[in-house]
Amino acid sequence: MEVLVAPEFVVAAAGEVAALGATLDEANAAVAAQTTEIAAAAGDEVSVGIAALFSAHAQAYQNLSVQVGAFHRKFTQALEGAGGAYAAAEAANAGPLQQLLAVINAQSVALTERPLIGNGASGAPGSGADGGAGGWLLGNGGAGGSGAPGQRGGNGGAAGLLGVGGAGGAGGGSTSGNGGAGGVGGAVGWLWGNGGVGGAGGLFGAGGHGGVGGSNSIFATGGIGGAGGAGGSGGPLAGFFGAGGGDGGTGGLGSAAGGAGGAGGNAGLLGGPGGSGGAGGYSGLAGGTGGHAGGLLGVPGLFGSGGAGGAGGQSDFTFGGAGGVGGDGGLLFSTGGAGGQGGFGLSSGGPGGAGGNGGLLFSDGGVGGAGGESWFDTFGGVFPAAGGDGGGGGQRRPVDRQRGCRRGRRGRLHRW
Repeated sequence: MEVLVAPEFVVAAAGEVAALGATLDEANAAVAAQTTEIAAAAGDEVSVGIAALFSAHAQAYQNLSVQVGAFHRKFTQALEGAGGAYAAAEAANAGPLQQLLAVINAQSVALTERPLIGNGASGAPGSGADGGAGGWLLGNGGAGGSGAPGQRGGNGGAAGLLGVGGAGGAGGGSTSGNGGAGGVGGAVGWLWGNGGVGGAGGLFGAGGHGGVGGSNSIFATGGIGGAGGAGGSGGPLAGFFGAGGGDGGTGGLGSAAGGAGGAGGNAGLLGGPGGSGGAGGYSGLAGGTGGHAGGLLGVPGLFGSGGAGGAGGQSDFTFGGAGGVGGDGGLLFSTGGAGGQGGFGLSSGGPGGAGGNGGLLFSDGGVGGAGGESWFDTFGGVFPAAGGDGGGGGQRRPVDRQRGCRRGRRGRLHRW
């Protein structure tokens, strides 16, 4: 029978048991005088006898509590000793193993510049340094360091055979210039693990682009594209110089599922376009959903078009990914962003994304995204695969109540 013991838990339990014993000792000492020395209620023999009886019971309890306290202290000492013995055994066993691992890793680093087992180091904040790669056999990639003001974030480190790719670092914000782009998420292991999340863009100025999600392994899900604009919103005056929100990052390639595209960044208060959503990641199975484009500061700004929705990811086996929704335009003379095109799929194309809403005055809604294309299956059309539906056009909101833009076209079908 296998027994697993965590020495730190044993030592912690010994401390709790000792604290419980100390509490009981304090309680027994507090009531000892009041219970063992009970005065008779009167001078008659009955009162004296009753007082003596209760005092005798109290004295017996105190004697028993002394014995229980002695056993409690021995039990606590045994627990503490067991915890120390387990810890010493682990230390004794870990020493040779650590030495052996250090020798093996040293050889691996000398030959490949990468250890066999171990996690990669993370980049320092504000440095924009890339995260270190995890060990070839086992290890997570280190996270990329965030960028200095206006500078790009570092890339996440790649994972080993078993591990998780490091997250890309966030782009650095800027008080006047452009925000830095987010770093690329680290690639995952060969057999298992999730791709790293791309870093967000900078905070001020023109929004930085979101980082690309990490590519995945045989079984895992591709990393999610970095959110452009959540850390990449345009500054209040950025639109006057043609700058706006940052584009969302592309979703990572995935075997089980491609990563979702990142959301586009919001534009500035007075003008500038919202960032486009990132495309969904290519996938062996279901494609990733395209990111939603940003509007303008949540509450729409005065001018500027909404960003386009990201395209859905392509799939070679099942369904294509859905296109992202277009962002809303500004309040005046602003067009809503177009919906993203649905991804190509073997059995069914992904639906196109809905177009964004236009502004309040003299503004067109965005065109709905086209549905993704698809193939008939090998049964000669017995189970035909349908193209995805195009997204609905955004609402046109002028004073004269003109109609919104057209719906996206339906995806085409192909035969083998």
